[in-house]
Amino acid sequence: MKNEDASSNNIGTILVVTTTILLAALVLILCTRYLYLTEWEISAIPAIFVITNVFHVDDYTGKMNYDSRIIVLHTGTKTYDNANLKAYIFRNGEPLGCAIETLNGNDFISTVHLGVQWIGYAGCSGATWAPGEMSAIDLTDGTFHPGDEVQIDIIDKSSNQIISRHKYRVS
Repeated sequence: MKNEDASSNNIGTILVVTTTILLAALVLILCTRYLYLTEWEISAIPAIFVITNVFHVDDYTGKMNYDSRIIVLHTGTKTYDNANLKAYIFRNGEPLGCAIETLNGNDFISTVHLGVQWIGYAGCSGATWAPGEMSAIDLTDGTFHPGDEVQIDIIDKSSNQIISRHKYRVS
């Protein structure tokens, strides 16, 4: 029994190296998955707050002034604290730069609001925005024209996460 060396040492080494390479590849895949979000994953943000219309006509004069008043409907099932919500608005994929740091109508008055004339309606008049309630965001006249794509992102300020995204083509 002189030659009792078996080939199991070689097979064991090959198995350990193969297992290590597979685990390293799995970790690499899991880590890089978050760096490259697909279009489907980005569009997976729900549309809880939906733009239903963009008005172009001045309410008082009835004249076309591209009023740029957005009507947003809460289509979800959860009631939100509107003071804990903020909004970013985009035109044709570009941010407008207007600051809507709260969707509470009472708190909005004291904020710096570049490009936003007022916000109103039931969704922002009290402390909460309940399902089925609408809010209006009146932007500077001429902000939107027919053919523009308007996008609104609603952010939960406590988590700084986008909780709703909706796109609307202005007619």
